[in-house]
Amino acid sequence: MTGDDVSSSKSLPAIRPYMADDCDATVEIFLRAIREVASKDYGPAEIDAWAKVEDREAWAVRRASRPAWIAEVDGKPAGFTDLEPDGHLDMMFVHPDFQGMGIASLLLQSVETQARLWALSRLFTEASLTARPFFERRGFVLLAQQSVEKRGQRLTNFRMEKRI
Repeated sequence: MTGDDVSSSKSLPAIRPYMADDCDATVEIFLRAIREVASKDYGPAEIDAWAKVEDREAWAVRRASRPAWIAEVDGKPAGFTDLEPDGHLDMMFVHPDFQGMGIASLLLQSVETQARLWALSRLFTEASLTARPFFERRGFVLLAQQSVEKRGQRLTNFRMEKRI
């Protein structure tokens, strides 16, 4: 998730609700964003531990169990996010080919709109080293740095929140 410059070679992103057919696209976005974008902030062993989806059915059930959104550019899935009822923004990833187009900002707008509809007072997330600057620019504050275990590796991330 980098700047919000709009590339002239691609159409503006459109946001729509997640559908069951989006499972494979979200898995691909997740894996490629970690391997190709987050790899600048995490080591190879950390990336190998993080960039895995071992149960696609469980992944699909998780995405379908809450409001989730897909960003599309020229009809292609370019990013996704979701929101749990307590205000937890669980996932937000943008495909490497669509970085810098403002996709994460548009996805966050969808999350914030839903949070307001639910009358939530805050959003919170566990942001990666890569995502932390994005969330800070959008009003999230750092609550704590933490070290989480993924398949035998320790990864640094940040508990962050935004009052809405």
